[in-house]
Amino acid sequence: MWRALASNMLTVLIVALFLLGGVIMWGQSQYTSEGPLEQAICLRVKSGSNMTRVSRTLEDQGAVTSGALFRVGVKYSDKASLLKAGSYLVQPGASMEEIVDQITRGGASTCGTEIVYRVGVTRVLAEVRELDPASNRFVERAEFNPAEDEAPAEYLEKKAEADTRFRIALAEGVTSWQVTEALKSMDILEGDPGERPPEGMLAPDSYEVTPGDERAAILAEMQERQVLRINAAWEGRSADAAVETPEEMLILASIIEKETGVAEERGQVASVFTNRLKRGMRLQTDPTVIYGVTQGEGVLGRGLRQSELRRVTPWNTYVIEGLPPTPIANPGFASLEAAVNPDETDYLFFVADGTGGHAFAETLAEHNRNVVKWRQIEAERSSD
Repeated sequence: MWRALASNMLTVLIVALFLLGGVIMWGQSQYTSEGPLEQAICLRVKSGSNMTRVSRTLEDQGAVTSGALFRVGVKYSDKASLLKAGSYLVQPGASMEEIVDQITRGGASTCGTEIVYRVGVTRVLAEVRELDPASNRFVERAEFNPAEDEAPAEYLEKKAEADTRFRIALAEGVTSWQVTEALKSMDILEGDPGERPPEGMLAPDSYEVTPGDERAAILAEMQERQVLRINAAWEGRSADAAVETPEEMLILASIIEKETGVAEERGQVASVFTNRLKRGMRLQTDPTVIYGVTQGEGVLGRGLRQSELRRVTPWNTYVIEGLPPTPIANPGFASLEAAVNPDETDYLFFVADGTGGHAFAETLAEHNRNVVKWRQIEAERSSD
């Protein structure tokens, strides 16, 4: 009997330790992963405050999912006594770990005004944003295209203020040429950007900059960040991946990035290309054709012609086998992960469905029906 009792107690202990380990791993993941904040906030830490008060403020403002978990992370990182008073600009998506590092490192800003240079696929926008005291969130006061428009007076005024923060927000899917040209248009930066970085090697992300920063140094930081992401995605690849090297992963990720702007679809789009590569089918994706026409320098701005679909270029996946020789844009981390962790499907085709997403199909017959539906939607839109 005693032997059975001891055996049962040992089993219970093992299960408890296993569950505890799972809880700890979950907590660590929540502490270091991207946070829920959608808009930047100004976190004010008063002199004499403590981490408990800060955690409640962050939870109330939607910057963390759990104040209790935030406090646990602070305790185990041994930073509870390092809190520094000040006003901190907490960026969208900041993790608990990043916020703790920010408020214990110091060097706070009054975070009254920020100017954000948004580098998108079609244009660059400089936004002047000010903190609204009522909501404690940033609201847009002015915007202009620094590459084409004259800077408004409000921009010039805020740019000259000592407490203004500057940030460059790089969108997923921009090309290296677009990024380089965008940096040239930003009057707060200095220096020649140098040689254009290789396609795909700039990490779409948010970068804090200061007036006088060198353009070449910012590009170097973007490349360093992308290298880290490439390595992390490659380390987490699944056995189902069709790509064999990090370079191939980067190329496929760039195609995925250009094919869909719907986050939930990345895995499905990746599965289509993975299935096609494994079966020796051509990828037949329009963004590669467009890159062969533009070389990534600007936006095509029109539909593809039949002659362009047939034209032989190193990137035209309607005529070449397998992957093109280089990426066609700078993919974000989610697309890198999708390229080596595709959904498990039998999909071989997809076409736009009129909602911003795509209709996927396993057979050509099913795909052709989806194409007919899409053409009907296009015809109805053109007649409106």
